[in-house]
Amino acid sequence: MAIEVFNRYEHKYLLNAAQYKRAIAEMDKHMELDAYNKNHEPYMIANIYFDTESDYLIRKSLAKPEYKEKLRLRAYGVPQKGDKVFLEIKKKVSGIVNKRRTVITLGDAFRFAETGIRPIIAPYMNKQVIDELEFFINHYKVIPKLYLAYDRIAYFEKGNPDLRISFDMNIRSRRYDLSPDLGDYGEKLLPDGMYLMEIKTAVAKPLWLTNLLTEIGAVRNSFSKYGTEYKNYLNAKNEKIAI
Repeated sequence: MAIEVFNRYEHKYLLNAAQYKRAIAEMDKHMELDAYNKNHEPYMIANIYFDTESDYLIRKSLAKPEYKEKLRLRAYGVPQKGDKVFLEIKKKVSGIVNKRRTVITLGDAFRFAETGIRPIIAPYMNKQVIDELEFFINHYKVIPKLYLAYDRIAYFEKGNPDLRISFDMNIRSRRYDLSPDLGDYGEKLLPDGMYLMEIKTAVAKPLWLTNLLTEIGAVRNSFSKYGTEYKNYLNAKNEKIAI
């Protein structure tokens, strides 16, 4: 049965090219590359973010409440309608991230989000997660709002499955053609040579990692991909965020 549930802290850092190069060198000493990062080549992640007509979910998130939630579809590479993707609810409560997701075909995911009618449960789905998704979708009346993709290199610490570190680059987005099967293209979110480092852990950071962050001068940042894109979108229209 396909279910993934995560409870962890997520700490983010924006790195320049020199900081990124040094960080990667240290990762290779202590951690294992993700299986999809052969020869340090990044893999592509494509997301569709769903929100209300009035963008309530992202506006609430940017107000930094104690509790916030979002709904997104996640694919690895460019899928077709019959390919399996993830549909997930991501929540953040007092700094702790909880993510619940299930495998679903791309076509079923969009029909579910657009109609609020749950798909027939297949063996690879999880009924509990589908129940939660059904409530979320019908409560908020969501629609697809944003395509956001990036290339990722990810690491797991040797002997410690609770620690995962990823580096995202070439972050791009679009507010049209809102399905990942339509292709991978969009406007860049960060300048060339900038990288988003995310440390995801349920426990304290190991000493080698805290030393690395100090050495390269990495400063924690509340950077949100969807939030940053939304603020850019409003700025382009000369609008302010209203809750």
